[in-house]
Amino acid sequence: MSALRSLRPVMPILIGAAVLLSLSMGLRQSLGLFMQSMTQDVSISIADFTLAIAIQNLVWGLAQPFAGAMATRYGFRPIMLAGSLLYLTALVVMATANGFWGLALGAGVFMGVAMACAASAIVMAVATRAVPPSVRSTILGMVSAAGSLGAVIAAPLGQTLLDAYGWRAGVWGFAILAIGLLPAAFAAGRVDKLALPAAKPNEVDSSTARTAIAAALRYPPFLVMTAAYFVCGMQLVFLTTHLPSYLEICGMDPMLGAQALGFIGAFNVLGSLFFGWAGGRWNKLALLGMIYALRSLVLIWYFIALPTPQTTLIFASIMGFLWLGVAPLVAGAVAEMFGLRWQAMVQGFAFFSHQIGSFVGAFGGGLLYSMLGNYTLAWQLGVAMGLSAGIVQIIFALLRPSRQGAPAAA
Repeated sequence: MSALRSLRPVMPILIGAAVLLSLSMGLRQSLGLFMQSMTQDVSISIADFTLAIAIQNLVWGLAQPFAGAMATRYGFRPIMLAGSLLYLTALVVMATANGFWGLALGAGVFMGVAMACAASAIVMAVATRAVPPSVRSTILGMVSAAGSLGAVIAAPLGQTLLDAYGWRAGVWGFAILAIGLLPAAFAAGRVDKLALPAAKPNEVDSSTARTAIAAALRYPPFLVMTAAYFVCGMQLVFLTTHLPSYLEICGMDPMLGAQALGFIGAFNVLGSLFFGWAGGRWNKLALLGMIYALRSLVLIWYFIALPTPQTTLIFASIMGFLWLGVAPLVAGAVAEMFGLRWQAMVQGFAFFSHQIGSFVGAFGGGLLYSMLGNYTLAWQLGVAMGLSAGIVQIIFALLRPSRQGAPAAA
């Protein structure tokens, strides 16, 4: 209780971080709502739309380590404010796009760089630095839970505007919501005034970015976690990009896709809180493997038969519970392994693997659909890879648990 009382001075930082994560993730997660309407209106294919989303994820992953390093060097506030402005610009460019290149520039390149500067890795690093280790995992779960609330607002708003006025109005509505990123980034940027805790004797040598990167790339628990993170990105972005389209193809009400994304966001609140709490008590890496395996089993149950409104909302609820629970676990594990100074950068390297998976999930799903006319092979591959990654992660975590303070680079 005393630890929680000590959080009062940093509450503006945590609230700003939560709002920043909520808007940046919620708006981006809901872009799949516009796929069918936009592809018909501007004469591009579903593969083109998913390629733009895949570019976004790849650019996000490529830019993340650099954004983390720049935040350490110049401060979190300028990086997050720049990312927020670029996010708003990305939505304006997408709303005015008349072909593939406008979509690829707005929803792809611009939004990818913006997410690297103002989304999960940076936000979780801010929250990690603001709180003491005794409550860190729980607080990270709370901030991660807030990251799903944006989808609860954005998805129904986007679908309502789309039905009434068309997809461009929906994207403009997202742009108006994105203005809220700016004050949230400014508030979260107060973390720059906090001093870093003293390094522990067994903590990785983090005197330079190079030594921190070298230590991470030589540490097996980090490498296994990073490889499994690929599957996380692939599964999640496949769903956010293709689930609304899949439901429409199956003859479901278009609003069901928005409702499903909203349910994912709502139940993610519970999942993030639970896994944030659980990460403070049990092996974080084993919990990650459990999430990947459970997601895969739920995917089998849902896609093996034609969807109904009831099964879709149950599926969305379960997947939501297993959604962003990975964020507090990964952030907490990286902080334990390598300390706080270069956390955003080192976590960015793991996140790059996640985003390669996101690229595969978005573009690969669209490509397989364009080739085969259905999503069967896409979800089957996602299940097989998810089960494999989850089992390997659990076994490795139990046989060789990570310890606080990974060995320093030679």
